[in-house]
Amino acid sequence: MTLAEWKAGGDYHHYNEYQIFVREGGSGDTVLLIHGFPTASWDWQQLWPALTKRYHVITLDMLGFGFSDKPRNYPYSILDQADRIEQLLETKNISQVKIISHDYGDTVAQELLARYNTRKERGEVGLQISHLCLLNGGLFPETHRPLLVQKVLMSPIGSIVSRLFNRKKLGKNFKRIFGPKTQPTEAELDDFWTLLEGNGGRYVFHLLIRYMAERVQHRTAWVGALQNTTVPLCLINGTADPISGQHMADRYKVLIPMPQVVELHGIGHFPLIETPKAVLKHFLAFVGEE
Repeated sequence: MTLAEWKAGGDYHHYNEYQIFVREGGSGDTVLLIHGFPTASWDWQQLWPALTKRYHVITLDMLGFGFSDKPRNYPYSILDQADRIEQLLETKNISQVKIISHDYGDTVAQELLARYNTRKERGEVGLQISHLCLLNGGLFPETHRPLLVQKVLMSPIGSIVSRLFNRKKLGKNFKRIFGPKTQPTEAELDDFWTLLEGNGGRYVFHLLIRYMAERVQHRTAWVGALQNTTVPLCLINGTADPISGQHMADRYKVLIPMPQVVELHGIGHFPLIETPKAVLKHFLAFVGEE
């Protein structure tokens, strides 16, 4: 499936004045796929055919990403992204989901889980989460090891660095975080760049990165959501990831009760792209449908 075919198979959902790219397919229980930073729902394309054979699957490019609108000077936040996802699912009359999330999407999933936990305690209705499968991401701000470019984007000169970012720099940074034997192809890097740069993406790159500060601000709530939930959790972790690899998986085992962790040795930050068959296998085992 080409990037153009992926886009052609989707549609747009209007949220206030903005358009959000959404892709949906299959039937049965709903699986919600939440992508990471700085890419888009395209990350899931290798898992899409197998998942849609078993489930009703929905994914989106969150505001500021991929084919969705990328308004400048917008107060991007994890809370706002979670609001948009809940509103999208409500519009489509989806009341229960299994979630697979990655990177930035993990943090959005933590916020959705925190909301679900609160509603359950209060006996309120709303989106139900039956399973949560997390891939590499900064679940714990104290173990997150951002790249230098991410740190600079967070600095006062972030807007300048954002505008100067280019395809060559993207490729250089991505190759650092993929596994040594599962490096991205040049074609994949071209697609990543198309998604990042489109709709004026370089003008919001430094705004989206603020999620790293949000992780620190909301650590108690978001880590607590994982520690104090009845929702089954699973972490599938590429241990060769310098950002959130083995060190993050080790921390997860310490902080999360009865942790279910799958370690993919030699795999980097993008297990969903580097080894999609392994991710599918372990996800199906986790939900009891292997």
